[in-house]
Amino acid sequence: MEERTGIITMRGNPLTLLGKGLNIGDKAPDFEVLNNDLQPVKLSAYKGKVCIISAVPSLDTPICDLQTRRFNKEAAALSADTVILTVSVDLPFAQKRWCGAAGADKVVTLSDHRNVSFGQAFGVLIKELRLLARAVFVVDKEGVIRHAQIVGEIAQEPDYDAVLKAVKQLV
Repeated sequence: MEERTGIITMRGNPLTLLGKGLNIGDKAPDFEVLNNDLQPVKLSAYKGKVCIISAVPSLDTPICDLQTRRFNKEAAALSADTVILTVSVDLPFAQKRWCGAAGADKVVTLSDHRNVSFGQAFGVLIKELRLLARAVFVVDKEGVIRHAQIVGEIAQEPDYDAVLKAVKQLV
């Protein structure tokens, strides 16, 4: 497994990412995660839609909560051909509880807890914590990455405007 350093920090402390780094123009690798009902879901199930993949360390932390609530709010203005997937290693039960408490009904929360398939495939698995780095990817209808941001400091929010601009160019 490839290890990459110098990409992210947590409160200024460097962390190691596992998995190959992805670039704009790369084919998005498929992965398998669990939905809130413990059913397996693959990225390939969303082929034909523009996918915003929002990776967060844990929905039960303030910045992850803000990020997911923001994307849930932005979803109302997006095309029906767009889906927002929020991926974390939180258990599906915790994700379902969080969605209910937050009133988040437009984002799809997916758990990578079982085998960190997404984290490894997208190169955002934090070696030291077994959590996902804060990152956002936009994947077009053909499965090609059109926007990628790994947030350098895990305690900061992503660039929402850049994500939304990338999505609007695709629909």
